[in-house]
Amino acid sequence: MDLIRARIEATYPAMRTQLIIPTQHNELMEYGPYTGVEADCYSRGFNQKVQILLHFRTERLRDASVLKSMLAHTLNYRSTQLFDFLKAVTGADDAILSAAARETGSEEDLVGLARILCAKLSALVEKQRDSLPQDAFKNKLVRNFVDGFRLELGDRQVNRAQVFLKAVKQLVKAQFPLTYFYRTTEFIEEARGLGGGVVIPHPEQFWPILLAEYDVDGYEVWNPQSQRYTEFLINVLHEKNRRRAAGARRMLVFMGDDTHMGEKTLAPGNGNSSKLRREIGLQPAWDDLSIGKKLIVADMDRVRVIEEYTARLDG
Repeated sequence: MDLIRARIEATYPAMRTQLIIPTQHNELMEYGPYTGVEADCYSRGFNQKVQILLHFRTERLRDASVLKSMLAHTLNYRSTQLFDFLKAVTGADDAILSAAARETGSEEDLVGLARILCAKLSALVEKQRDSLPQDAFKNKLVRNFVDGFRLELGDRQVNRAQVFLKAVKQLVKAQFPLTYFYRTTEFIEEARGLGGGVVIPHPEQFWPILLAEYDVDGYEVWNPQSQRYTEFLINVLHEKNRRRAAGARRMLVFMGDDTHMGEKTLAPGNGNSSKLRREIGLQPAWDDLSIGKKLIVADMDRVRVIEEYTARLDG
């Protein structure tokens, strides 16, 4: 985090107004006076896994044993999924591999290569399992490991293997039971009890959440991978605010940078190039003329949202 702080200060030396809250998947992370997390949870009303962003004043989490226990349980899902992923590629059951091969047009030699690479990774993981932190066991470990063979195998072969393995990963994820997760309302209630804020990120990935009427502070209407419906989402929030009950707090427009700092530590040419280009605080949609008109109508701007949301978190 010290390196990230130095990077932010070097990028924005004249910064006057800020609200920076990191949101790692299911893991509380602190930056200055605030702590955040992106929690995986289950919306039973429309039977789908969703994510919510939870933000807190750091000192309010000293006695947050229930929230921390919920997040620890949820974090275990990601490491469990990695082992299921590796088992699907290296195990004796070919059902998932066959389905992924048909979907991607992968031939037997490519499937065999994927098996060999994942077997190598699986052996390394098992050997180092007791000495590595739990957050090291993520699906992206497979992608990063396979990328490490680009010099030996060539970009074309590695890219084909990555496409095939991504299809396997999606099939494995689809089999994971949704009932493993805590319900969205349970996370929201716990966050509110701690004086926290709640934001829905990239709602176009789970549209029914717009109808769920959850107790949230607003929606993320733009980030680098979710920018198709920005103006529509601003209009939705504006209409919700027009119809809100007397005395109710208005919903806020949020934008995110979706920066993955881990991508910046990979060797050149490896990783996800679109994620590599992202930077903390880089949210050009605030200055887009077309989007700006919608923001004016909705009575929103970047500084006002920062000030209003900060007041809520500090209140």
